[in-house]
Parts: sequence; C-alpha cells; structure tokens
Amino acid sequence: MNKKADGFEGEKLYVLPPYMLDKLNMNPLTKNLYITDIGCFSHARHHFRERMHGCDSHIFIYCASGKGWIRTKDGLTIDMTERSFAYIPRDMPHAYGADDGDPWTIYWFHLKGDQADDFMALFEPFKTYISMAASDEVKLLELFHQCYDLLLNKSYSIIHLVQVSQTVRYLLSFVVSVAFRKEDSTYQSHVDKATRYMSEQLESTLSLEELSRHVQVSKQHLNLIFKQSTGYSPVDYYLRMKIQRASQLLDLTNASIKEISIQLGFRDPYYFSRLFKKIMGCSPLEYRNNLKG
Repeated sequence: MNKKADGFEGEKLYVLPPYMLDKLNMNPLTKNLYITDIGCFSHARHHFRERMHGCDSHIFIYCASGKGWIRTKDGLTIDMTERSFAYIPRDMPHAYGADDGDPWTIYWFHLKGDQADDFMALFEPFKTYISMAASDEVKLLELFHQCYDLLLNKSYSIIHLVQVSQTVRYLLSFVVSVAFRKEDSTYQSHVDKATRYMSEQLESTLSLEELSRHVQVSKQHLNLIFKQSTGYSPVDYYLRMKIQRASQLLDLTNASIKEISIQLGFRDPYYFSRLFKKIMGCSPLEYRNNLKG
C-alpha cells in the first residue's frame, strides 16, 4: 500500500497554536470542550495515519463519500463508508486510512476539554455509525464549516472561540441524536409507545406488567431499554409523570390536594404528598403557594 500522511488537493486543515490552546483551556466558557485540530481531506488517495501511542485528544471522523478504515491496537478494524462516522478515544493506539480503490472524503476534528470524555462516552468507541440521511449530513457539515471558518478567520477573538465551543457542543449533541435514532429506532419506538400509554393512564393506575403487555415486550427488557433511554425505570417515570400533572393542576385549578390526589389515581393522599415532596422537593401546599412566572 502506498501511504501518504497528508497533502491532498483542496484539503482544509487548521491546527491551533499552543498559546491559543492555553487560552481555551483557561477560559471558563471554553475549557469544558474545544477543538484543537480540524480539517477536511477530499478524495484522499493513499491517506494513512498511524499513532502507536495514541493521541492526547479524541478524534471524530465523518466519511462523506468513498471508503476507509480504522484499526485499533488489538487488531479490530472497522470499515468507514459513505455518510458514516466514528470516533477514536484519546490515548488509544490506532491507525486509519483511505481505501485504495475508492478513497474517502473525510471531515474530522480533535477534541479536548474537561467534558470531552463525558461527551464522547455517549458514543461507543470504534463503532461505525452508518446511513446518515442526506438532511442530517447537510446539518452536520453546516456546523462543521461554522467551526472551521471561525477558527481559521477569527480565532483571535475570545467571543468567537466561545461560539466554536458551543457549536461543537451542539454538533456532538446532534450527532448523538442521529446515532441513537439509527441504532436504537426499535428500542425507542417501544419507549415512545410506553410513554404515550402512560400519559393516557395518568388518572388511573398502571403496573409494569400491564405496560409490558401493551408494548409487547418482556418486563425485564422494557425495564432495561427504559432506563437506558430516560434514566428511570418505567414505574418511576410513570409516577413522575403523575407528579408533573399534579403540579399543573395545583397551578391551574382550585382543586384541593385531596381531590388532585384522587383524580390521579392515588388512594392515599398522604402517600401522594410524601411522593410529591420526594420528587419536587416541597409539599403540594408549599408548591401551590410559591410564586411562579
């Protein structure tokens, strides 16, 4: 294989100088997440990069067209195809390169910051997320070019550096949503079906068994995917939906606390009040008396 590290026709590349990185790392508005390197290699024939000791930043790669590959130290290889993206964790030895016959066009950037690990943990490392829709690609590249143009032309301005930091944060959030939509569409449909049914049953009672029967998945599986999606078990989420509805009734009606409790399927008003305080941090009466708006 012919190997070429860089230097491609029409390439875009910008590496922030050390003094600028120090500036980003010290500013409280940028230190949590910032780009250190950014670029685009178009039809990058013979593109190859190997880092035996890894990189001190996370690397995000989006393959807009063509093909390429990423290989880990352990020999795991993932294939990159059109409209796919992946990331390489910091400090992980790796190599990557363009396909010989159909070389990739890639958009990439390196990330650092106090929250970089947390953001990238939302992705599964060394996994290729594929089949990004054309409309998703338009949005992704629009955000990428905003970051690139600001860094290239206005990196002297702290205001614009803050804008880049916020833009890349939005870009990653957007890509995470695309990844979950593509990879977990079936799971999410189960969660959506469950939450819709919960909202229809707020004035009743609902057990996990009834909910799993309605969604047509096992209780164990529903519990697992619900926690992954919302952070709560289905039953806990259902109770929180009830308390949220109770808050609205306290704000918008003159119904007594006992009446609201009964309306929402709580037989014991004292249990309702304890649950309300546990979730909201105050009693129903204190909540009603607090000024809002």
